[in-house]
Amino acid sequence: MKKIAVLILAFGCCLCEPGIDENKAKVGQSSGSTSCCNICSLTTLSEQMGELRFKVANMAEKITFLETNQQNTEKEVLELRSLTGGIPRVAFSAALRDSGSGDTGPFTTATPLKYKNIFSNAGSCYNPSTGIFTAMVDGMYFFRFSMFNNLSPTPNSVVSLRKNGEQLVSVWDVSGTDSNDMGSNAVVIPLKVGDNVYVELFANRVVYDDMAHYNTFSGFLLFTM
Repeated sequence: MKKIAVLILAFGCCLCEPGIDENKAKVGQSSGSTSCCNICSLTTLSEQMGELRFKVANMAEKITFLETNQQNTEKEVLELRSLTGGIPRVAFSAALRDSGSGDTGPFTTATPLKYKNIFSNAGSCYNPSTGIFTAMVDGMYFFRFSMFNNLSPTPNSVVSLRKNGEQLVSVWDVSGTDSNDMGSNAVVIPLKVGDNVYVELFANRVVYDDMAHYNTFSGFLLFTM
């Protein structure tokens, strides 16, 4: 089509042929111009259709690529679920001090204890910077903590496990004649996503720890709900 259009334009739509009557030439010129316009329009339309087909082909290729990626992702998710049984893995255990020895406290207000020496933290639900465990899935959880003190000059330790600020269970020791005392407590509680659990040291109380790690805080998900 391009060659035809070029030839027609080059030869003036046959108007230059000898022996053509002027009136006929005018009629031929008008008819030739119309034919040239039609051919040019068809040529442009053909080019546009070619570009459109190219874009559609590229789009189809991209859609196929995205579908393949989605299928691979779904396959990986299914494989992970088969390995874990579809159950989130949440468990942590930490000790109070990551170096040195000595008392933690006293503080003028009740303060969450920050257990900084991390033994495990599957699911990353426990934050050692705050000492707070935050539930990422609804379920039934188990928590345990221990408390240790020394005479300074008398025992002065009171700690509680709290859920969203509510006191659950406690361990205390404020009198005694031996050099050291230790205690622990535990609970099984339901948690919703976003619930917080932490161990709180009462105001004006202290706990003692060293690299033997007497003060610990642990918990794990029993089952989802």
